[in-house]
Amino acid sequence: MPSFDVVSEINEHELNNAIDQANRDIDARYDFKGADARIERAEWELTLHAKTEFQIEQMSTILYQKLAKRGIDIRSLKADAVQTANLKASQKITVRHGIESELAKKIVKLVKDAKLKVQAQIQGEQVRVTGKKRDDLQEAIAMLRATEQIDMPLQFTNFRD
Repeated sequence: MPSFDVVSEINEHELNNAIDQANRDIDARYDFKGADARIERAEWELTLHAKTEFQIEQMSTILYQKLAKRGIDIRSLKADAVQTANLKASQKITVRHGIESELAKKIVKLVKDAKLKVQAQIQGEQVRVTGKKRDDLQEAIAMLRATEQIDMPLQFTNFRD
């Protein structure tokens, strides 16, 4: 039976490269001299450090540009508010990967509401969509790409006939 998986994955290698490039750009900029501005990564959480909130905003713009150039969708980032204390500012940015259960339920509901001849089921951090015809699966992919209700980047993998 033809099927495909709906996933939301981030290429970790490209994420690391984008962070490294952003840090190099920040080090080279004149307005960041002596500011101890940097971007740190711990698993799927990025932390931006600088002296002022304005510098944090500048750094996040640089980071977003580098991520976009590397093919990482900005919608997968969730930024917290900027924290300021003792003449230092920081901001945490969470890199969302995988499909959470709420989003998976939403995807299954969207597929069912579309009245296509396919079935969707949640399998961990992905959603498997199966159908009898390849054309029905392609309609489901087109519908999921076109929807505005999903705020995460989706990839469609493991397409089988």
